[in-house]
Amino acid sequence: MDALAIEQAVSMLRRAELVAFPTETVYGLGADATNAHAVARVFELKGRPSNNPLIVHVADIDQALALVSRWPATAEKLARRFWPGPLTLVLPRNDVIPDIVCAGGPTVAVRCPDHPVALELLRVFGSPLVGPSANKSGSVSSTTAEHVRTSFGDRVHVLDGGPCLRGIESTVVRVEGAHATILRPGVVTHEQIAEVTDVDTYEPVYAPDAAGAMPSPGMLRRHYAPATPTRLFDRTQRRAVLDRVETGENLIILSHGIDTEHGALIRMPRDAESYARELYAAMHRADDAGADAILIELPDAEGQVWSAIRDRLRRAAAG
Repeated sequence: MDALAIEQAVSMLRRAELVAFPTETVYGLGADATNAHAVARVFELKGRPSNNPLIVHVADIDQALALVSRWPATAEKLARRFWPGPLTLVLPRNDVIPDIVCAGGPTVAVRCPDHPVALELLRVFGSPLVGPSANKSGSVSSTTAEHVRTSFGDRVHVLDGGPCLRGIESTVVRVEGAHATILRPGVVTHEQIAEVTDVDTYEPVYAPDAAGAMPSPGMLRRHYAPATPTRLFDRTQRRAVLDRVETGENLIILSHGIDTEHGALIRMPRDAESYARELYAAMHRADDAGADAILIELPDAEGQVWSAIRDRLRRAAAG
């Protein structure tokens, strides 16, 4: 991407406007993280609940240090191992970050994205950016510039960096001293984090804290959801799904294990990394098809990236 496009985006950000930018996970809806007015526009445009905090994107460890009141040795080790990359660290915050970013809570979620456009934007802007997924709150995350434009039209300037290479959101880890707790699974796995520090296995946390704030971004029970009613099925239910298709029901199926000449099938990859990369794009395609329902086969393969994928699918079909 040429320097002029970056400079244009930086100029808009400095005027408290919003700029969608690519990361390796999903497209982020960017605003100056130190400007409460700009951040409020993010919440308003997304329709995001005010108790759901935002991830703050930084260019490097030095930018992160300016946002936190404590930076344990564990945070240093994790950042040096996984940044730039799809790992978010939740740490005690300082007063640089407005309350609205953190939903009034005591911590801030920070990460350094692994995408040349995002890193150059952060470097030239010279200050951290909030970057929640660039789509309406709770809906399917955007992994292409076109997804963003479909969500927001011309209300958001978009830096087009091509399709996102990872495809699902970052792993979120709360750091407390020498210990880490995974709050949201992602492609950085428990096993990888355990090579650096003691870490708890992931357990879903959906309830706000005593002050009413969610513990971190990405903790809503229903999230990443198509507008079309979405249901999950497993391999034991394949025959029943095929029976429904063959009777003429207007269904879209996402599966890597079903073959059918009836209805619309979106065939999903069999390896976890490719499945994660293509998941949201497939869900957008399914949502755009005008079906009565989307049926997604829940993968049963072992592995922690598959666990992260199942987390996204369960939230997409919740409720």
